[in-house]
Amino acid sequence: MKSVPKFYTAGSSALAATALAITSLLAPSTLAAKDLTFGYIPASLEYPYNVQTAEGFKEAAAKAGVKAVVLDPRGSVEKQGNALDDLISQKVDAIGFLPLDSVVAESFVDKVNDAKIPIVAVALQVGDSATRKLTEPYPGLSALVATNNYNIGYASGEMAAPLLPKDKTAKIAIVMGDPAYTIVKLNTEGFRAALDKAGAKYEIVAEQPTNWTPDEGEAVCQNFLTAHPDVDLIFSHADDMAIGCARAIESSTSKPKLIATGGGSKLGHDAILAGEMYGSVCTRPKLLGSLMFQAMYEAVTKPETEKARFVTYDTPQITKETIDSCPEQW
Repeated sequence: MKSVPKFYTAGSSALAATALAITSLLAPSTLAAKDLTFGYIPASLEYPYNVQTAEGFKEAAAKAGVKAVVLDPRGSVEKQGNALDDLISQKVDAIGFLPLDSVVAESFVDKVNDAKIPIVAVALQVGDSATRKLTEPYPGLSALVATNNYNIGYASGEMAAPLLPKDKTAKIAIVMGDPAYTIVKLNTEGFRAALDKAGAKYEIVAEQPTNWTPDEGEAVCQNFLTAHPDVDLIFSHADDMAIGCARAIESSTSKPKLIATGGGSKLGHDAILAGEMYGSVCTRPKLLGSLMFQAMYEAVTKPETEKARFVTYDTPQITKETIDSCPEQW
């Protein structure tokens, strides 16, 4: 898989390592943890993935003795900006957020910098993905804590390549996430790069965006199967849409292989074990929340810590045979 620069990569025992790291940070600090307040603004707590980032953040804060405040903007960029203003006015010691709009998020970070409060982005990058690499975070951030979506797209492509027919040009359809999220572009780029490296003969016959829900995944895959009944493989940008897609395949005479990325959910695990989905790639939103807290804590207690760090973690492939490689389920 394509290598990328990483300032910190958590492995399979990352949760324990993170707890130890937080504990070790407490000892030399001249600041009392009980006097610290950290705020987190997710994109929307409507989605289980975002809920788990908040849970990871709150659990890590509780272990460190730091007060945690979570404000839900409910998917509104304007409300996310207002929530940042609220945290600034409360004079919290650090802020974490999951950007709803990566470009607008630059002005959010600048505003928090002006208030001299450390800020960490989680899951999605700050800045235009056309001009800024995921692994080169916006300079105003203390850190970007994120899944490397190019890598997980690549891992999905590695799984897909051996499943494609060898005697013809394979037909592939892609269930996209919301194109407003920069990770959508990275998922597809990584997926195609792996297929190209494997020398696969294929064409993308259909692509359609969704709002990341199973119902939209089902509707999109119904469209694919109607328009392209001979499709060989469907690639979904997340477990959630793949669950709905599996329902569409079950009720269809077409039986393409189904692969997702952005996996690790309980429903995704169940679908893989049941044979409804071939495989996925492990993502760990709760761990992201915990790592976000760690980056925030480092920025406050060790202000000499290098800024604009990219923090990520291992993302193994998940199949029926390797299901235990991704134990955390959301």
